Amino acid sequence: MMMLWRAYSCRVGVRVAVAGASGYAGGEVLRLVLGHPELEIGAVTAHSNAGSRLREHHPHLRPLADRLLEPTTAESLDGNDVVVLALPHGESAAIAAQLPDDALVIDCGADHRLADASAWGQFYGTPHAGSWPYGLPELVTPAGKQRAVLAGARRMAVPGCNVTAVTLALAPGLAAGVIEPQDLVAVLACGTSGAGKGIRPHLLATEVLGAASPYAVGGTHRHIPEIEQNLSAAAEAPVSLSFTPTLVPMSRGILATTTARLAQGVEAAAVRTAWANAYAGEPFVHLLPEGSWPSTAEVLGANTAHVQVAVDARAGRVVAVAAIDNLTKGTAGAAVQCANIALGFPESTGLPTVGVAP
Repeated sequence: MMMLWRAYSCRVGVRVAVAGASGYAGGEVLRLVLGHPELEIGAVTAHSNAGSRLREHHPHLRPLADRLLEPTTAESLDGNDVVVLALPHGESAAIAAQLPDDALVIDCGADHRLADASAWGQFYGTPHAGSWPYGLPELVTPAGKQRAVLAGARRMAVPGCNVTAVTLALAPGLAAGVIEPQDLVAVLACGTSGAGKGIRPHLLATEVLGAASPYAVGGTHRHIPEIEQNLSAAAEAPVSLSFTPTLVPMSRGILATTTARLAQGVEAAAVRTAWANAYAGEPFVHLLPEGSWPSTAEVLGANTAHVQVAVDARAGRVVAVAAIDNLTKGTAGAAVQCANIALGFPESTGLPTVGVAP
C-alpha cells in the first residue's frame, strides 16, 4: 500500500475523468476533486449535454466553467487514472467493460452493487452486470470493516445514498447482536436532488414546496435489496425490512429514522456501546452525544454522517437515526473516499468534514 501511494504521490496529479458530469452527482464529484491536493480533473463527459460548456450546468464550478463536455465513450475516458461513472442506472456496465483493467473505475450508479443476480432482475429488469467491491468503508460486520476489501481495488461500486443512511444507522446493532434482524423499519426524509436532474412534474418547486409525500411505497424502492444485502452481512443472517422514503422540500439531505426490536436480555447501555465501538475512530461517521439528534442541516456539503441511537423501552425497540448529505457522503464523497483508499492516500484527503450553516 505504501509503495502504491509513493508511486502516485510523485506524479503531478492523478487524473480523474467524470462521466455524467452535467448531473448533480457528477458536479459534486468535480467540486470535491477540485479541492483534492492529489487529484486533477481529466475528461468531463455527458450524453445529451455533450458539446456544451460546463458553466451551463454547474455555474458554481468557476475553475471549470469553460470545459467542454465530451460524449461519454470509452475513448473519451481512456487515458485517465481514475474514471468516475456518475451515470443513470443501467448505463455504467457497458462503458466500464471497455475500460482498461489498470484504470480505477468507480461506479456511482447501481450496476455493480448487488451480488444477487435475481434481486437485480427483480428490481431493475435488465441483465445483471456482476458485482464489484462495495464502497462503504464504514460498513461493520462481525468480520471487520468493509474498507479492508477496498485497498488496492481497481473496480468499486459506490452505495446508494438511501442505503448509506440506513446501513450506517442499523449495521452496528446487527453486528453486535443487540437488535433482532427481523422486523427492521426505516422511514426516510429525502431531498429532491436524490432523484437527479431530470424534469418530472412531482419534482417541480410548485409540487414540492410546502409538501411532504411518500414514494416507492410497499417494498418497491430499488435500494431495498442493497440495504438488505448490507444488513444481512452485518447480522450474518437474513433480515426483513420495511422501507419507506418520503420526499421533503429540501434540495439535499437524507434523514433516516430506523427502528428494530431489542434483542432479548440486552440492556440500554449495551446498545449505545455497540454503536460507539463500531464508529470509534471513524473520520466521517459521528455518534452524537446522548440526547442530541441528527439534522440534515449539520452535514450539508460534508462527507459526514451523524448518528444517534436510543432505546424505546415501552415498545421494546431501538431507534437509530442517521443524517447525511445525499450528494456528498451519499454519492460523490463516497467515491472520493474510496479512491483515496484504493490509491493509498490518507482516507480523509480532500474531503470536507464540516457542514455549511445556516
